[in-house]
Amino acid sequence: MNENTRALSEAGVSIWLDDLSRERIDSGTLAALITERDVVGVTTNPTIFANAIAKGESYEAAIHELAADGASVDEVITALTTRDVADACDLFADLYASTDGFDGRVSIEVDPGHARDTEATVAQAAELHRLVDRENVLIKIPATQQGLEAIAATIAAGISVNVTLIFSLERYRDVINAYLTGLERAQQAGLDLSKIHSVASFFVSRVDSEIDKRLDAIGTEEARALKGKAGLANAHLAYRVWQESFDSERAKALLEAGANTQRPLWASTGVKDPSLPDTLYVTELVAPHTVNTMPEKTLEAVADHGRIEGDRVSGRGDEADAVLDALERLGVSYTEVVELLETEGLEKFDASWAELVETVRGHLEQAGAGA
Repeated sequence: MNENTRALSEAGVSIWLDDLSRERIDSGTLAALITERDVVGVTTNPTIFANAIAKGESYEAAIHELAADGASVDEVITALTTRDVADACDLFADLYASTDGFDGRVSIEVDPGHARDTEATVAQAAELHRLVDRENVLIKIPATQQGLEAIAATIAAGISVNVTLIFSLERYRDVINAYLTGLERAQQAGLDLSKIHSVASFFVSRVDSEIDKRLDAIGTEEARALKGKAGLANAHLAYRVWQESFDSERAKALLEAGANTQRPLWASTGVKDPSLPDTLYVTELVAPHTVNTMPEKTLEAVADHGRIEGDRVSGRGDEADAVLDALERLGVSYTEVVELLETEGLEKFDASWAELVETVRGHLEQAGAGA
């Protein structure tokens, strides 16, 4: 065990790795991170799978077999990704059992092309859940306006969800409402609420990237002093929203009926500005009942030199409000920034999916040529 990652875990933060590949599973490197870096879950996305398939030879046999069966590009993507996720779920099975379902989780994302199509998202979420066929899978659904009803419907069906692409506090409140609505429907349908889990992925570094660019353009000393602060402030306020929301009478009634809280998950925690500490979005976001999903580079930085100093989030709402107020006074619109980031986030999701499709298509063509 590493003392820094152990301290992070003991402070109430679940460490999830933001990466997965067939090579990680077969080589034992994922298993090693579980034992040596306190990793208790995994998140994935189309870019992660595109990179894994492009660089790894471990998919070749499966692709050749699928090509011989006449599988389409979409069928190959589904087969390869659900297999990886199912096998990773098996690696985490003991952790899943020992944490009553909170950890030992592996996420798989719906096709981002469905992000603005409620019915298509609900249908694919159910299909991915069926294909992975593991209790500890989480289906990732983007927190678009259309995604909110898809989240509620998927939770209502008893399927656990990782809500992704959250930037704004207003949208985060909507996500929590969708989760509670789904639980209420599940309760009415007689489902076991204790089996339904969810995390809400609040993106951090992208907020700083966009706001700091605007602060640089302003160029004043006051503007420069605010650089690197907005992402953390937004996350601190999100944690306050979570505390207040799950202290409501509505949430308490569900929790008393056996439901689980929807934990905040800090996503986009790799630092993009080299002038900032490379562990910033981990050490400064330590709080009980949270998840931090990290790329391996960030995880190793934490293991090497991350200073874990206990809860750095609770009770800092007023300070965070002051940061956002100062930004508004400088003309940096919070509303404009978060709306832009959601739009760009969806565009990036679409680009990632297109990259995955092209990567798999290329491998299929090679497999066909070699047949």
